[in-house]
Amino acid sequence: MALLLLAQACQHQHCATAMCQKRSIRFMTISDALHRLLLDNLTTATILLNADLRLEYMNPAAEMLLAISGQRSHGQFISELFTESAEALSSLRQAVEQAHPFTKREAMLTALTGQTLTVDYAVTPILSKGDTLLLLEVHPRDRLLRITKEEAQLSKQETTKMLVRGLAHEIKNPLGGIRGAAQLLARELPEESLKDYTNVIIEEADRLRNLVDRMLGSNKLPSLAMTNVHEVLERVCSLVEAESRGCITLVRDYDPSI
Repeated sequence: MALLLLAQACQHQHCATAMCQKRSIRFMTISDALHRLLLDNLTTATILLNADLRLEYMNPAAEMLLAISGQRSHGQFISELFTESAEALSSLRQAVEQAHPFTKREAMLTALTGQTLTVDYAVTPILSKGDTLLLLEVHPRDRLLRITKEEAQLSKQETTKMLVRGLAHEIKNPLGGIRGAAQLLARELPEESLKDYTNVIIEEADRLRNLVDRMLGSNKLPSLAMTNVHEVLERVCSLVEAESRGCITLVRDYDPSI
C-alpha cells in the first residue's frame, strides 16, 4: 500500500514537473514573440550585431533609415550596411572586447544609397548564451538640426528686421526735415527757375522715403502703373546738372516713337 502511494506521488510530481516545463516553454515562446513585436514597432532604429560585427537583426525603423532590407542584409559586416570612420569600427570592437557601452553624438553615416545621415547612436553590449552582442540604438538628427537651423535663421531675420526698422526711423526723420526745409526755401526764392533745384531735393527725399518703406515691407500689394520714361530721364538730367554746377551740358535727343 505504501509503495502504491509512493508511486502515485511520484507520478503526480512528474506530471506537475512536465506541466511546469510546458508552461515555461509556452511562456518563453510568448515572451520571445512579444519582444520581437515590441522591437518591430519601435520608432527608434535598432540594430543587433554579433561579436564579429555582423548583422543579426534590424527593426523596420532601421531599415527605413538606412534604406536596406534586414532580411537580405543578415550576416553582412557593418561596413556593408553603412560607413563611418575607422575609429568607429575600433570603438565597436573595443565595446565587444571590454563589454563597455558608449554613446556618440552627431556622427556622420553614409548609407549604401550615398545619402549622408547625421545621427546619435548608443552602443550597449549584451551577453547572450556566452556570446557578446552589440545593440545599436540610432537616433537621426537631420530633422532636428534642420529645425534648429531654421529657428536660428528666423531669429536672425527678426533681429535684422528690428535693426532695419530702427535705421529706417533714423533715416526718415531727417528726410522729413530736409523736405520741409526745401519747401520753405522754394517759397523764398526770387527766381522761378531756381525752384528746379528745390524740386530735386523734394523728389529725392520722397524717393528715399519710399525706398525705406519698401525695405521695411508693406502690408499692401504694390500698385503698378504706367510711367513716362522721359520723366525719369529728365529727373536724372536735373540731378547731374545740379551736381556739376554747369560744368556738364546734357543734350536731349529723345526718340519721338517712345
